[in-house]
Amino acid sequence: MQMLPMEDHLDSPGVHAAAAARAAHLARAKWQATGLFIAVLVVFALTYAFPQNLWVECVRAMAEAAMIGALADWFAVSALFRRIPLPYLARHTNIIARNKDRIGENLSVFVRDRFLDAPSLVGMIRRHDPADLLAQWLTSPANAGLLGKQVARLISTALDTIEDEKIQELLNRAARALIGHLDISRGMAAALGALTHERRHQVLLDDLLVRLGSLLQSTDTRNFIAGTLVNWIKREHPLKQKVLPTDWLGGKGASAISHAVETLLVEVARDPNHQLRDTLDTAIARLIERMQNDPDWERRGEEIRSYLQNDEALGSYVHDIWAELRRKLREDLQDEHSALARNVSQMGQWLGMSLAGDAALRHRLNVRLELWAAQWAPDVAQSVAEHIRATVQRWDAQEMAELVEQHIGSDLQYIRINGTIVGGLIGLVLFVISHASIIWGLVARS
Repeated sequence: MQMLPMEDHLDSPGVHAAAAARAAHLARAKWQATGLFIAVLVVFALTYAFPQNLWVECVRAMAEAAMIGALADWFAVSALFRRIPLPYLARHTNIIARNKDRIGENLSVFVRDRFLDAPSLVGMIRRHDPADLLAQWLTSPANAGLLGKQVARLISTALDTIEDEKIQELLNRAARALIGHLDISRGMAAALGALTHERRHQVLLDDLLVRLGSLLQSTDTRNFIAGTLVNWIKREHPLKQKVLPTDWLGGKGASAISHAVETLLVEVARDPNHQLRDTLDTAIARLIERMQNDPDWERRGEEIRSYLQNDEALGSYVHDIWAELRRKLREDLQDEHSALARNVSQMGQWLGMSLAGDAALRHRLNVRLELWAAQWAPDVAQSVAEHIRATVQRWDAQEMAELVEQHIGSDLQYIRINGTIVGGLIGLVLFVISHASIIWGLVARS
């Protein structure tokens, strides 16, 4: 499998500057540890230039132990990141590169089980009260304005994507394919069935009856009915209208018609089992049945589907509407005082104030977030873990080792420094123990 470079996508000047700073810091830390080793080596060599006595031997023992500690810790630190060609030991070096895949696997499991598990996410929600944090953030005018700008920026990016010729072609094909899978007749039947399930439409009918009753009681409606009757008499019975009081008949007729219709509406409204209600239910049920099983309705649905898919005039009309909408969006988004951004900002502030003023709403939102976290955490955690594992597997092994060394290598150099110092102290302790009788004798004589 071809190994991919880890940072091909990190080309910004800021990333390169940070990498250069880390490399310089690592180089300084290495020189500090190496410089301490060289200093100890010089001290060890100088002990042979002085007259030999107990104190010179003590300094030499300390320097010798310090060098051993420095070299041992240098090997331990260096073996993590590169191969050290020593007999029998080379296979235990370059540890990070050699175990790259296992490190990625362990890292993915650690993140999945310790960071993205349901109890951790629920606990984080309970500790931080995200609904209250969101309310405080949105109530700030500056933050609400930032939200508006970011949403406008996101929409602008989406428009740039959609305007790409290949993307538009894909969307057109996807829309036609989606329409091609629609069963319009049965879809309409299902929608109508859902709207009328358990007589839900009767609530709408009740509201319609109230509105019709109010409309019939208005003077304008009665005048309209009277005028219509008069015009009908004049048109259909021109001779009779000359001898009949048509205006009076129109007024009386309008009153009678309004009263009759209003009486019927009141009866239907008061009686939930009225015959007209049953007739409406039967008609709707028959219509749903025809939509589902009648070949004529199926043929009409196919004609509509074919029209939506292939009609050039409709396609051109939709395209023109979308082009005009897109143009207006572009003009608004390019304006410093974008109406869209301003509206989003106002909505954000309204949401923040609504949350801030309603403790019960914040509590319910947090509870809902906890339920979502508990429900979705396993799937999300597994997806993130798989992404980490697959990403680490694709990395170049040696480049990964170098990158890890850049990030933590400067801290590991303190192991070398501490090894040098601790080694020297251990050398001092061992020298004192091995020469305890001599040292005691010198102390006693003094």
